[in-house]
Amino acid sequence: MFFLEVGIGQFMSEGGISVWKMCPLFRGIGYASIVVCNWLNIYYIVVIAWALYYFCISFQTVLPWGTCGNYWNTEACIAFDEVANHSVIAELKANNITPRDSVVEFWDHNVLRITDGVHDMGTMVWPLFGALAFSWLLTYFAIWKGVKVTGKIMYFTAHLIIHLYTATFPYVMLTALLVRGATLPGAADGIRFYLEPKWEKILDYQVWNDAGTQIFYSYAVALGGMIALGSYNKFNNNFIKQCAFLCLCNSMTSLFAGFGIFSVLGFMSYQLELPMEEVAEKGPGLAFIAYPKAMARMPLAPLWSAMFFAMILLVGLDSQFVQVESVITAIVDLFPDTLRRGRRREMLVGAVCIIDFLIGCTMVMEGGMYVFQIFDYFSASGIILLTICFCESLVLGWIYGADRFYDNIHMMIGKRITPYFKICWKFITPTLTLAMVIFAIVFFPQFTYNKYYVYPQWAVLCGWSLAFGALIWIPLYMVFKIFQYPGTFREVRICTII
Repeated sequence: MFFLEVGIGQFMSEGGISVWKMCPLFRGIGYASIVVCNWLNIYYIVVIAWALYYFCISFQTVLPWGTCGNYWNTEACIAFDEVANHSVIAELKANNITPRDSVVEFWDHNVLRITDGVHDMGTMVWPLFGALAFSWLLTYFAIWKGVKVTGKIMYFTAHLIIHLYTATFPYVMLTALLVRGATLPGAADGIRFYLEPKWEKILDYQVWNDAGTQIFYSYAVALGGMIALGSYNKFNNNFIKQCAFLCLCNSMTSLFAGFGIFSVLGFMSYQLELPMEEVAEKGPGLAFIAYPKAMARMPLAPLWSAMFFAMILLVGLDSQFVQVESVITAIVDLFPDTLRRGRRREMLVGAVCIIDFLIGCTMVMEGGMYVFQIFDYFSASGIILLTICFCESLVLGWIYGADRFYDNIHMMIGKRITPYFKICWKFITPTLTLAMVIFAIVFFPQFTYNKYYVYPQWAVLCGWSLAFGALIWIPLYMVFKIFQYPGTFREVRICTII
C-alpha cells in the first residue's frame, strides 16, 4: 500500500483528492483520507505539546519526575532512591495501596492533571494550552507559503541540524537510553517480555487488528500524505527503491526503540514488585513514562532530557508540517483558481490551523486525555484506515486495473517490478483488510483507558461518529456522481468509473 500510494501520486502528480480523477466514482476515497488526516493533525500535535512541556521543564537541577514529596504526589509514590527499601513497598501493600512510580505520578498529576473520566473535563491545563498554541504557530509559519517555502525550512533544518537531531541524533539517544536501560535491574525480564511470543494470542483478532493499525499508522498509509508527497516527485523518479529503503528504516527503528522502552519497563516492574502486564500499560503516554524514567537515572539527567525532548519536538514538527501540508494541498487542488490567488492560500492555512487548534484545546484540559484517546482509537486507526486501504486496493486492483498501473510504473521508472505487487493489490490486500474490518466490527472490545476506566456509551458513540464522519464521504460522493450525469444507470456507471 505504501508503494501504491506513492506511485499513484507520482504518476498523476496530484494531491490526495484530485488524484482520484483516475476513477471519478471513487473520488470520495480522497475526501475520506483528508478528513482522517485532519483528525490526525488535531491530536498528533498534542503529543508535540507534551514534548515541549517536558523540554521546558527539563531545565532544572533535578528532574521533577524523579522525586516524591511534590504537591502532585500521593502517598503511594515510590522514587528512585527508595528502590532498595523494599519495606516501603511492603508497607504500602499491607495497607492495600498499590505503589506508583514517581514518573507515572508526574505524568498523571502534573502534566495531564487527569480527572476521573470523560464526564469531568475539568479546567484548562494552561502550560499545555500554551505549548499547543506555540506548536500550531510554528506549523502555520512553516507551511503558509506552500511547499516551496516549507522545502526551504526543511532544507535549513536538514543541513544544519537534521544530521544531528532528526536523522542521526535519534539513534544516538535511543542507543544511550537502551544502554542505560539494559544496565538496570529487571531489564532482562522487560526485554524477554518484549520478544517472547505469546502463542495463546496468535488467533486473537484484536492482536492482528492492533498490529495492522500500527503498521498502517506508522507508514502514514490511507491518510493522503504519501500521495501528496509522491506528487512532488519527478515523473521518472525510481520511487520503488526509495520506498523500500524507508520501509526498512522505519521497521528497524521501531524494533530498536522497543528494546529501550521495555528494558526500562522491566526495571519498573522490578522496582514496584508488580508484574509486567500491570506496568506495561497500553496508551499514548507510554513513551512519556519509560524514556523519562531512563533519563532520570543517567548522569547529567537534565541535559539528556532536554536533548531528547528537543529531538522529539523536531521530528514531531517535521511530521506535522507534512500532514497539514497534505490537507492544504488537497483543498487547494480542489479550488485552484480561487485559492492560488493572492493571499487566499495563507488565509486557508490560517483557518485550518485555528479550527484544528480550537478542537485540540479539548485535549489539553484536565479530562483531555480521554478525548485524546477517543480521537486516537476511532478517528485515525484500525477500522477507518483498513476500510480506506480496502477501497484503494479494490479500485487500483480491479477497476483502474493492476495490470494497467503495473504498466504505468514501467513507464515511470523504465523497468518492470516483480508481479508480486499485482497479486497484493488484486487479492491479498483487499482480502486481508476486509477480513480485519469485519472482525473489528463484530468483535469490538470494551473501550477503556489504561484498562480500568470504561468509557460511557455516549463517548463511544462520539468516537464512532468521528469514524463515520470520514468514511461516509465514499458512498456520498458515489451517489452524487451517479446523479450528476444524465442517462441510464449503466451509462452513468461507465462514464463515472472509466
